[in-house]
Amino acid sequence: MLLRLRGPDGMIRITIEKNDTVGDLGRQLVSQLPPTVDPNSITMSPNPQATDSRRLKDIVKVKLGQIGLNHGDLIFINYDHQDNVTNGHANGVPPSSLPSANRLNGKPILPTETLSVDPPPLTSPGKVIKNPWEVVRQSALDDRLDRKDGKIPRGRDRMCKHGPKGMCDYCMPLDPFNPQYLADKKIKYLSFHSHLRKINSATNKPELGSSFIPPLREPYFRVKQDCPSGHPQWPEGICTKCQPSAITLQPQPFRMVDHVEFASFELVNTFIDAWRKTGAQRVGYLYGRYTEYTEVPLGVKAVVEAIYEVPQVDEADGVSLNTWENESAVNEVARLCGLEQVGVIFTDLLDSGAGDGTVICKRHADSYYMSSLEVCFAARLQSQHLKPTKWSDTGRFGSNFVTCIISGDETGQIAISSYQVSNEAMEMVRADLIEPSADPGVMLVREEEENGGSSGPTRYIPEVFYRKINEYGANVQENAKPAFPVEYLVVTLTHGFPAEPKPTFDTPKFPIENREVIGESQQYSHVAKAISASGGNKLGSLSDFHLLAFIQGMGVLSKEEEALLCKAATTRDLADTYQLFSLPGWQTLETILQATGETTPKTRKRPRSSSGDEGGMLGAQANGGAASASTFNATSSSPYTSTSSTAVSQRPGEPLAKRFAAVRLNERNDHRPVFDRAKFENL
Repeated sequence: MLLRLRGPDGMIRITIEKNDTVGDLGRQLVSQLPPTVDPNSITMSPNPQATDSRRLKDIVKVKLGQIGLNHGDLIFINYDHQDNVTNGHANGVPPSSLPSANRLNGKPILPTETLSVDPPPLTSPGKVIKNPWEVVRQSALDDRLDRKDGKIPRGRDRMCKHGPKGMCDYCMPLDPFNPQYLADKKIKYLSFHSHLRKINSATNKPELGSSFIPPLREPYFRVKQDCPSGHPQWPEGICTKCQPSAITLQPQPFRMVDHVEFASFELVNTFIDAWRKTGAQRVGYLYGRYTEYTEVPLGVKAVVEAIYEVPQVDEADGVSLNTWENESAVNEVARLCGLEQVGVIFTDLLDSGAGDGTVICKRHADSYYMSSLEVCFAARLQSQHLKPTKWSDTGRFGSNFVTCIISGDETGQIAISSYQVSNEAMEMVRADLIEPSADPGVMLVREEEENGGSSGPTRYIPEVFYRKINEYGANVQENAKPAFPVEYLVVTLTHGFPAEPKPTFDTPKFPIENREVIGESQQYSHVAKAISASGGNKLGSLSDFHLLAFIQGMGVLSKEEEALLCKAATTRDLADTYQLFSLPGWQTLETILQATGETTPKTRKRPRSSSGDEGGMLGAQANGGAASASTFNATSSSPYTSTSSTAVSQRPGEPLAKRFAAVRLNERNDHRPVFDRAKFENL
């Protein structure tokens, strides 16, 4: 028999046998209700007033025939929703549910997968957050910009007729989204907070006394789940309530980040060195922070302090990314340094062959600036770094993640270009509506059915249009199928270097990670050289992001010691540095480097005082190498120099590493570091 159940979310029809129990009815009912419904709160009643309602869990063993239900009966149900809505994550704390190599390892995406970038969210994307301005946690920069009025002050104009304390239309402050001011300053895009002020002034009018409505709304081009109409889920069923509307592409009038600033020129030059040595392209992740950008009203800029080169296979015409296993560890080091992932950078260089250092210009107005493959790549990364905001009904809107490309300009010089993709591009890639083409300046719209239609529709493709100026100068609307220009999905940013560079880290002298293919690898000898006391510049030697990430990967220091190490490296505070050197973990690190034989040679030669000293030294070297051990301990930075030197000289005839480890074990007490050889045997 067919039973009709009417609830708060619409009508549900269930086919069931008369001899089945109420529990069987409940199992079919729960599968068709929204996922946020609490099954223990479902009640049934024969009338809409619910005068004789019963909880479903109290009568699960009762048969439907005993209640008197027949074919075609109407039952009224009611239920409560669980309060489990999440609000995303704050800037700089990436979601732990995202795998490190999600859609970035070159593996093909199956056509049966509904999401091409992110795993399914905890709640349906159509769900909105109740009062997001109360529960969503923004970044400190966004809160600071929200408190500003953003008005652009103007001086007294020649048309002003009032006194010095007056104000008129000619001298009153301008809104941050004033089009005339932006045109005069040659600002192409609104900043995000200027765009927010513009749409909020049109959406919410406090003078009318109406309730507040979040002005931002994310685009959603997928079939909505949990449709209240009661039909089967897509692809078995679809209606006008759950299908997406037609898409009309237009250039995005605002950008989430206005400017990209590299802390120093050497940061980029060191990254380009990999291409200079191999001729192959290179990819790296940008670590930095977001700050205010005063050149644009309510602007935001990304300050890049470090470039981390992930595991990859470099080729002359592209890069294949491997699995980045220690991504969370590197992000934790960046967080301790006050940084976060702000973008990605890659090269697209080809030597001109002239021998003067010039490169071929591939990207210009007649070809392309950002290829369709790069647009999809940037959209996937931006979808993994969403921006939390309290001004959106879903608690998130867009992304601050930037994409920088190093390529040749019109003069043949190496230049940097900075881009972002629009929010529509992020959603189209997430909904699997578009794919790259062989022509880099054209994006393809996917077909709704693949494999000859034998497996049925794998995705729902709405109508896609875009507007352009035709050959007659008229603004016309064109169908985007099968392809459309990528310019509709790209937002350009400005970039530059500070006039007075003050980078957080010094010029990197520690080897860059994942460069074994060009003969550069990170060894313990490099760590010993970096932390040695030669030259008296321990503060500067520790100030290297690649060194900090390598030390963290050794697993010797505790969490507190790692935090102190990152603080000393970024602030260069002498007190924090000497406090770090006195901690057991750091002394254990020095012990490991010394016990494994990774020592730093002396930078200054010892002056020869007399021939007698030379003879004494030669005699000591012949006698089991005791003088060599004494010299080694004299140049060590360990605080146990004199004791270790005496003990080692009394045990000749053994390898230096073994004798040194024995001395450490003999001198162990509560205030000295413990060297566990079994723990570090693999090192």
